[in-house]
Amino acid sequence: MTIYFLTLFVMLIVILLASELFTNALEHLGEKLKISEGVTGSLFAAVGTALPETMVPLLALLAGTANVNINEEIGVGAILGAPLMLSTLSTSLMALSVLRRRGFAGHIRPERTGFIRDLNFFLFAFVLAAVAMYIPQQERYIRAALGIALVLTYFIYIMLTLRASAHLVQDGHATEAGTKMYIARLGLPTNLITILLQLAMGLALLVYGAEGFISGVEGAAHLLGISALLLSLLIIPIATELPEKINSILWIRRGKDTLAFGNITGAMVFQGTLLPAIGIMLTPWQPRIEVLSGVLITTLAATWLRINSQKHGKGLPIWALLINGVLYLAFLLITTM
Repeated sequence: MTIYFLTLFVMLIVILLASELFTNALEHLGEKLKISEGVTGSLFAAVGTALPETMVPLLALLAGTANVNINEEIGVGAILGAPLMLSTLSTSLMALSVLRRRGFAGHIRPERTGFIRDLNFFLFAFVLAAVAMYIPQQERYIRAALGIALVLTYFIYIMLTLRASAHLVQDGHATEAGTKMYIARLGLPTNLITILLQLAMGLALLVYGAEGFISGVEGAAHLLGISALLLSLLIIPIATELPEKINSILWIRRGKDTLAFGNITGAMVFQGTLLPAIGIMLTPWQPRIEVLSGVLITTLAATWLRINSQKHGKGLPIWALLINGVLYLAFLLITTM
């Protein structure tokens, strides 16, 4: 039993270090390309730090164990657990990290147009993915069409985000790297080649960490007598979302609210479009109670963020973001009772 939890811990560290390498290089890439914080946070950092939760379901479904049912449960749990964790726990932890400095009535102020765009795209895609759960597996063409629609939604999102970049840079929202690139500390120059080299190193470690994490989850689920689906909904996202949590907390404490929230909401769009498309096409994608609970809580959390982004001109109130953490606790109560 100890070996499985040791595997989870070790692979957790690997994933964390790999994501740190990856996002550090992305900041420098964004600065070098002279793009906005919105693009760097919502696209580059979001996709980079979303790689672990992307690799977990892909590897589980395409290269997992001989037990197809467990592979599918891990895949579905990782796909739906990621946006659940980001919209609830990650958001509230970010608010808690600046609670003392900004106060309970204080605000977090991400660039408003990009933030609203992220949430609009996420809510549209996530509701579409939820509808797909009620399409019978026999209706393969309808399910395939919904999966393709989700993929197209993400590409439209990318185009709109990139289109807004130039204007945002002119308004003072250009990306600035906060720390020196890690590989440059070895005496190497900071140029496009070394940036891409560090990105490749981070990606390779992410794949290795995600693959090892699957083995640990399967073993732990069997020993604890817990379904792989429930364990994947609760455990995998805590590990794979750590990069987003840590990076957003670091950015918010440095006053980079747009990068901090863009990393979270951009990852939500990625995970609400491409990952459900994978689930619809490669798994039964059925409305089990654990799944429906996660979908409902995630939708409520994202809607709450969207309402407050429109309601408060000064930014998102700290107290409102803490409510998202309460929603995560509600999910835990529902699924563990």
